[in-house]
Amino acid sequence: MKKITLLILAGCITLATSAQLMERPPQEMKPRMRVIIDNDFGGDPDGLFQLIHHLLSPSVDIRAIIGSHLRAGDGFDTSPHTATHAKQHIEELMEMIGMKGKYPVYAGSNAGLENLVTPQPSDAVQAIIREAMREDTDLPLYVVCGGGLTEIASAYLTEPRIAEKLILVWIGGMEYPDIILPPPGYARTEYNTAIDIKAAQVIFNASTIPVWQVPRNAYRQTLVTLAELKQKVAPYGQAGKFLVDKIEFLLNMMGSETYILGDSPLVLLTALQSIFEADTSSSEYELRQSPRINDEGMYEINREGRLIRVYHKLDTRLMFEDLFAKMQRLLSGN
Repeated sequence: MKKITLLILAGCITLATSAQLMERPPQEMKPRMRVIIDNDFGGDPDGLFQLIHHLLSPSVDIRAIIGSHLRAGDGFDTSPHTATHAKQHIEELMEMIGMKGKYPVYAGSNAGLENLVTPQPSDAVQAIIREAMREDTDLPLYVVCGGGLTEIASAYLTEPRIAEKLILVWIGGMEYPDIILPPPGYARTEYNTAIDIKAAQVIFNASTIPVWQVPRNAYRQTLVTLAELKQKVAPYGQAGKFLVDKIEFLLNMMGSETYILGDSPLVLLTALQSIFEADTSSSEYELRQSPRINDEGMYEINREGRLIRVYHKLDTRLMFEDLFAKMQRLLSGN
């Protein structure tokens, strides 16, 4: 009888607490982390999907958005001003969703590193250093990169102390052969690594920056179809149609109905971390020694390499369903 009474009392306490919580006015969600977004927004449109997803995620405090350069001669933009154009694409998308001027936007360098010791100066590099060296906040800082590593490498070369102040989340790098072999017809040097091999060498070979890497075998898991984009993104606001039109144009040229939104894991691994023991709990990674990047952008064994996270399985359900829900709710005005 005493046990039953205690259970009933415990239930009443739980119900009372729940009722009290229901009576509280709703509170605005407070960010759990700071984020600097760095991507080649003038190239593959997957970066624009990542950008809008981060912009619509209230758990992150976006401190800067950087448009970085493409490889010379890249088919998306063959001009020598690809970082400048990337900044313009950022501002165009932000205006579409009513966020023009809400966050500082920078153009990175229009070229990669010339050697392993000389940074490429830019306002973007200074923004990274300034945010990393702040002492007035305890919120962790993530620099999320979906393209080359020129800006974060330049920031490290300029001020090495930032290595203790941030986590770098990078979409890039080839497969690790002991995990999985490369896909058929693979490019010998992975796309984002090839944008600036010297910058990748600075980050992996010389720096002590904590790295969460999403290599090619992992980011290739982020497949969506044109049909689902047309149903779940295109109808919602000017931005929704704008984004899907870009994908449809490319798919029609290539004769495919699937596309890789390979930069979206940058949102999954930051904004969508678990509530308790906050981490990327629904995606799988292993800790391994950082490899050495050679002059071809390939891995070499580095017995003294620090431990880095290498992701090999991503929770694409959580990632895409959250993107679709935020597009539908916020861009439809609901």
